[in-house]
Amino acid sequence: MKQRRSLVEGVKTAELSDEEKEFVYGKKKPQAQPIEVGEARSNSTPLSEKTTQEQTGILPQMAGRQAITIRCTPQVASALKRVSLQRQLNGVEPYHMQDIVEQALQTWLESNS
Repeated sequence: MKQRRSLVEGVKTAELSDEEKEFVYGKKKPQAQPIEVGEARSNSTPLSEKTTQEQTGILPQMAGRQAITIRCTPQVASALKRVSLQRQLNGVEPYHMQDIVEQALQTWLESNS
């Protein structure tokens, strides 16, 4: 059986592609920002000329999912878990607690902005 070694030691002897280097060393290229549903791309204005704020309505440092910690009453947590499990059993989307909370918050934010 071969002796175990770290990933970095293992790739020192190999020629790596850019994608492999990103995976091993954790350096990521900036990814294209998603466009909101229903937002049309204009062929007259290149995407690179638009700011991130205009493209997605989010701050550049908030790209991707962000961890937010909140506290709620045991009744709310229990009800959320119950609804999540029931929706999963019934095959109704969304059924993940994260998706349910995200959808509810988005609806609340849109109606109270």
